[in-house]
Amino acid sequence: MRPSLLRAALLALVLAPSRAPAQRPRARTAARDEAPATAVLAGGARTVRVGDATRRFTVRAPAGTAHPGPGLPLVLVLHGGGGNGANAERMSGFTALVRRERLIVAYPDGTGRRTGRLLTWNAAHCCGAAMERRVDDAAFLAAVIDAVAREFPVDPARIYITGMSNGAMMAHRAGRELSARIAAIGPVVGAVFGDEPTAPHPVSAIIFNGLADESVPALGGLGHGIGRRAWDGMPTRPNQAQGAYWARVNGCGATPRVEDQGAVIRWTWPCPPGRAVELYQLREGTHAWPGGEAGRRRGPAPSDVLDATAMMWDFFKAHPKPPATPSAAQPPEREPDADG
Repeated sequence: MRPSLLRAALLALVLAPSRAPAQRPRARTAARDEAPATAVLAGGARTVRVGDATRRFTVRAPAGTAHPGPGLPLVLVLHGGGGNGANAERMSGFTALVRRERLIVAYPDGTGRRTGRLLTWNAAHCCGAAMERRVDDAAFLAAVIDAVAREFPVDPARIYITGMSNGAMMAHRAGRELSARIAAIGPVVGAVFGDEPTAPHPVSAIIFNGLADESVPALGGLGHGIGRRAWDGMPTRPNQAQGAYWARVNGCGATPRVEDQGAVIRWTWPCPPGRAVELYQLREGTHAWPGGEAGRRRGPAPSDVLDATAMMWDFFKAHPKPPATPSAAQPPEREPDADG
């Protein structure tokens, strides 16, 4: 792909508006209104070597956090295709929780042809330069976890990954490849492709998608617009295939409970104690972080029917890493399409 087309594709993937009706302006949550200034937090910009590459991330921790001390939860937040860590921090609002909830948050940068701009993750079939160059982003995220744990006390049973769009796809991949370390994942407007290998260890999952999302369609496929050119041509599976995959990994029942709550459709799979898989489909949700900030000034307004960050954090708190147990799943077969 020509560089000019790739740049446009990545911007379309992470920032493209949908033709769905505009959402109402989101009421700011108390957590965001009380967000601490980053100046009063520990951490900042960091680098780590992964092979021959120097990779970048930003870490936020409660002021005064240091070794020795009680281990704190760590959440990695991955930006979408064409974004960067600063973009993920602003859109998700996770930094607002650092002091009040006493957690550590890291915002890694993907890779690209320009430092700090138009960055992507290698989520197997997406996206852009990271995919084309087969960058080992799972190794990078593992290195981020190690680097943060050297600087701050991290509870190894409470390490989580979330991300948006291409970052959500990478959260799925990291959940698989780092399943011995990751307690739970929270993909936002992401997808699976149907050929994922089985994760060897249980990982709980809370998933958010929009039924009006044209970049990552609810029923699967390649989506509309130039953003699809950032992929390798493999169509995504329907939203619920994400939950079905993690239900298998966690030894959950195959038949989910589907609750139509009006603005939201909630899918839950019956899982063993300590494990959970949940999917929330927003009827008017577009390619944006629910309850968060828009990807750009004139980007699509995120839905205000729920706060994905607040719900995700509550889910993460309730699901630390279970005792070492292999996955209950058998090698997956391609999922048939489900109604919904």
